[in-house]
Amino acid sequence: MPEPLEIAVELGQKCLQGNPVIVVGSGCSIPFGIPSMPQLAKELSSSLDASDLPAEDQDSLKALKAEISTTDLESALHKVSLSDQLISRVVQATWNYIAPADRKALAQVIRKRDLLPLSRLFVHLFQSTHTRVSIVTPNYDRLAEYAADAAEFHHSVGFGYGYIRARQAVASHLYTGARTTPVRTVEIWKVHGSLDWFADEDGTVVGLPMPPEDMTGLSPVIVTPGVNKYQRALEEPFRSILAGADLTLQSAGSYFCVGYGFNDRHIQPKLIEKCNRTRTPIVVLAKTLSDAAKGFLFSGRCSNFLALEDCTDGTMMYRAGDVSGSLIPGKSLWSLNEFLNVMI
Repeated sequence: MPEPLEIAVELGQKCLQGNPVIVVGSGCSIPFGIPSMPQLAKELSSSLDASDLPAEDQDSLKALKAEISTTDLESALHKVSLSDQLISRVVQATWNYIAPADRKALAQVIRKRDLLPLSRLFVHLFQSTHTRVSIVTPNYDRLAEYAADAAEFHHSVGFGYGYIRARQAVASHLYTGARTTPVRTVEIWKVHGSLDWFADEDGTVVGLPMPPEDMTGLSPVIVTPGVNKYQRALEEPFRSILAGADLTLQSAGSYFCVGYGFNDRHIQPKLIEKCNRTRTPIVVLAKTLSDAAKGFLFSGRCSNFLALEDCTDGTMMYRAGDVSGSLIPGKSLWSLNEFLNVMI
C-alpha cells in the first residue's frame, strides 16, 4: 500500500501535467499581507460613515454594522439592503484598505523576485509546449500579475498596455520577433474586478496601474460581497470577464485551487459541473478547507480529487475513497511553496 505522501505526489503531479486552470482565492494572498475577509469586515465596521446621508442610509449602516458583529461580511451584506450611495462607500472603503497592502506586496516582490510561489508555478507549467496559463480569481489584489512579471512572463487581464489601459474586446496575443511564436502569457480572469480598474465620470472603465493621487471623478471597479455582486455581473466589464472565465473553466484539463473556499457562485458552478460529469483532476490546497469545499469534494460527486489542509502534525490529505483523511506527517503540503518543493 503506497504511503500517503506517495499518493499525494502522484495525484498532484498528474494535475500539474494537465496544464491546469489555476483558481486562486484569498488564502493565496493573505500570507503576503493582503487583508482577509474578517479583517476587511472589521475595517468597514469602524471606517464607514453615513452621518452626512439621509436617515434611512444611517439606519441601514447601523444595521449592517450590527450584522457584521455577529456574522461574516458576505452574509451581512446579503441581509442588509444598501442604497447606491452606501454601496459606493463600501467599494471605496474596501479599495482604500486593500490598495496600500497591495502596493506593499509589490515593493517586496521588486526586492525579492522569487517571493511569490505562483512565480515558481508559472515557470514549471511553462516548461512545456504550452504558451498560455490561465488563472480565475475573485481577488482584487494584483499578486498574480506581480508573480507573472517576476517570472518574466507576459500577463493579460482584458486591458491593453500603458499607463491608461483601454478594455480589449478580445484577449491580447503578443508574439516573438519572428511573429510566429506567441509569447508565453499568464491569462488572468478577475471576476470581481481589480484594484487598478476605475470608471470615469462617463462610466468608461480603464486600467490605471498608477492611479493619480487625486482620484476625483474615478470610482474603483470592484465587486464587494453581497447581493450587489450578482447585479454587477450583468454589467461590463464583468459580463465579458465572467463569460471568458466560464469558457476557461469548461475547457480545463485539470484544476488547481489555492486558498479558494468554494464560496462564490461566479466561479465554481462550471468547475463543479465538469467534475461531476468527468474525472477531471482537481487539487485543492488550503490552510483550512471551508465547509463549502468539503461539501463538494466529500459528496461523492467528485471522483478524482486531492485536498490538502493544515493540521497539527503536518498535512491532512483527502481524496476520493478517503474522505476521513490520511496524515502526511512533518510536511506542510497545504502551502503552495511546500507543495511545489515536493512536486517539482
